[in-house]
Amino acid sequence: MNGPLRQEAERTAGTRIEPGRRYGFFTDTTLCIGCKACEVACKEWNQLPAEEMALTGMSYDNTGSLSATTWRHVAFVEQVRDGQDDGSRPGGAPGRWLMMSDVCKHCANAPCLDACPTGAIFKTEFDTVVVQQDVCNGCGYCVPACPFGVVELDELDGKAHKCTLCYDRLKGGLEPACAKVCPTESIQFGEIEELDRRARERVGQLHERGERNAYLYGAPDTPGATGGLGRLNAFFLLLDRPEVYNLPSRPDRPANRIAPAFGTGLAALAGMAGLALAFLANGGERR
Repeated sequence: MNGPLRQEAERTAGTRIEPGRRYGFFTDTTLCIGCKACEVACKEWNQLPAEEMALTGMSYDNTGSLSATTWRHVAFVEQVRDGQDDGSRPGGAPGRWLMMSDVCKHCANAPCLDACPTGAIFKTEFDTVVVQQDVCNGCGYCVPACPFGVVELDELDGKAHKCTLCYDRLKGGLEPACAKVCPTESIQFGEIEELDRRARERVGQLHERGERNAYLYGAPDTPGATGGLGRLNAFFLLLDRPEVYNLPSRPDRPANRIAPAFGTGLAALAGMAGLALAFLANGGERR
């Protein structure tokens, strides 16, 4: 490791990165201020093209969503109270902003990995999910397989792209660029078990302060960790329904949706075969 990388590794906050351990993100949306530093750092480190500075009709959001060239996306959700205070907003405020930095979830049981026919998508030694660009053939099977709409094909090279959780930085002992620059520690990087502990402690603190709507999405036994996904190695603390943040309430693996239909088809075939055998048997007796 050269001098600058060694210096940055020494400044990495409290996390010793070692192969064979599980790492991920805990994103506390209550701390997000919408500065987009994570978006900029992600694009700069991964040499992704910048978005045009144009009005999208989505408040201050110029990127719109995750894409093949935007691997971190800060959503701005403006909520206006509809007349009567329901007690969910401190001081009876007329509205609030909900902000969330979205990213690939690096699912424990990643559907995109299962759908890839070439082996381009693999689990790293840090339990994260990465697309190998030199192996990807651009078939696009991973795109509909992702229940979060994260993976996308790039129009320029025709290959699948998404967050790598800064795999190259992890191998050098450095935390991901987005977590490194987050000024409020809304994005926290670390070992999954430690992140789970911090997250549940944070939810308890918010409940004590009166924010009873706070909950985790994607940690074990919470919304988001459903449908055979296992858990999300990038999980979130939310204040409203998942759909408000453009997250599915019960994400599912495509295979789970196909299996019942496939099973029904097999049952139908078995029934038809039984009828055919019965018909032949009856016909034989008549002859």
